[in-house]
Amino acid sequence: MTVKPRCAWAENDPLMRAYHDEEWGVPQHDSRMLWEMLMLEGFQAGLAWITVLRKREGFRKAFAGFDPRKVAGFREADVTRLMADAGIIRARAKIDATILGAQLYCEMTDAGEGFDDFCWSFTDGKVLKSNGRTLLASSPLSEKISREMKRRGFKFVGPTIVYAWMQAVGIANDHSAKCFRRAQVG
Repeated sequence: MTVKPRCAWAENDPLMRAYHDEEWGVPQHDSRMLWEMLMLEGFQAGLAWITVLRKREGFRKAFAGFDPRKVAGFREADVTRLMADAGIIRARAKIDATILGAQLYCEMTDAGEGFDDFCWSFTDGKVLKSNGRTLLASSPLSEKISREMKRRGFKFVGPTIVYAWMQAVGIANDHSAKCFRRAQVG
């Protein structure tokens, strides 16, 4: 069996390997999925991504499949339910930020602005490809996107979270130079 060279962070855990090989860095243009990933990256703040990944299905169940219209309508009873749900990360501020994020997503959509168009507008729809040798935690672009998201009211969208999200949804291709996925995703 041939071992495929991949990004070092994905080598040691089967779930991380599958996420890396099938999803991470693939250019995403589904607005709902872009929003879901942004919310999950917010939940990851201060934690390891594997923690979120292991609870991903729990998040999807708890947050109505990350349907922004449904989540936007969550009320205090829903927050109480979520705070008691061991299947997710139970951080009140992050839960509130997700509900607010859903409301903002819906406002954008209702105003005729697609979340996909918004997300990719910062790169004119192009994937940014790193040199594959330098690991970044943020970038001038993630700082710019972070500022704009914060201006619009989003929470848990600092430059580091935004950069991790950009990598996850393929706006930034940061697969390592020797990774088999680097050329495949753009």
